Amino acid sequence: MPKLPCVSGRKVARALERLGFERRRQKGSHLVMRRGSAVCVVPLHREVDQGTLCGVLRQAGVSEQEFIEAV
Repeated sequence: MPKLPCVSGRKVARALERLGFERRRQKGSHLVMRRGSAVCVVPLHREVDQGTLCGVLRQAGVSEQEFIEAV
């Protein structure tokens, strides 16, 4: 299993957009993104924790390898 990079919330959102997600709404520092029926919440923090990033990818239905290639 590849090690996830330390990235900011904005980079996570940009990578998910490259994978076909679109921004739906934002409240404070949390961005809701959607692709089909998959919905995920991305925290727009300076650095997203590894566990949080794993949870976002799980919500999105994106593998770690797909995410690393999109970053």
